[in-house]
Amino acid sequence: GPSNSEGASKVSLLKKVPALKDGDFTLAECTAILLYLSRKYNTPDHWYPSDIQKRAQVDEYLSWHHANIRANAPKTMWIKVLIPLFTGQPLPSEKLQEVMEGLSTSLKQFEERFLQDKAFIIGSEISLADLVAIVELMQPVGVGCDIFEDRPRLREWRRRVEDAVGKELFFQAHEMILNIKELSNIQIDPQLKEQLAPVLMKMLK
Repeated sequence: GPSNSEGASKVSLLKKVPALKDGDFTLAECTAILLYLSRKYNTPDHWYPSDIQKRAQVDEYLSWHHANIRANAPKTMWIKVLIPLFTGQPLPSEKLQEVMEGLSTSLKQFEERFLQDKAFIIGSEISLADLVAIVELMQPVGVGCDIFEDRPRLREWRRRVEDAVGKELFFQAHEMILNIKELSNIQIDPQLKEQLAPVLMKMLK
């Protein structure tokens, strides 16, 4: 999301998180950060394979992800928690239904085009593609939209991702997302509400 702090502008020209500062080097955008870290720290090959075709499959998914899963899944969190929190008004149920329909279409494509009958997106081992996908798909779950419930293939893929990462680490990483509804109980500074409400509304357009 956007950040207006002076420190944020020094790390990211876009003034958004996530952003990375590694010594004098700065980098924005989560996918670029993941790829940079995987290369710098020589991570196990399955995360971003050295095999050119497998690596291209990871790249293919990451390119598709932004305009599909990412274009829909996070909006459930904006609609059900964040926008009501900052505007003081719930959004009409039709808006959530519209987003869920778009997400359902993306999930069908995800299962049929990318997952198919494989254990993970590019084969038998977990990759960065799976990590990017699962983080986005846990956001609807955190606000009570269980997208895995009626999708056994997707549910089994999630279980395999949990096992590959380690259940404790998996739920630790998603703790904030899974408890996002608790934000509805906090008090927001009126000036911050005034600044962020238009930004959040714009994200849904």
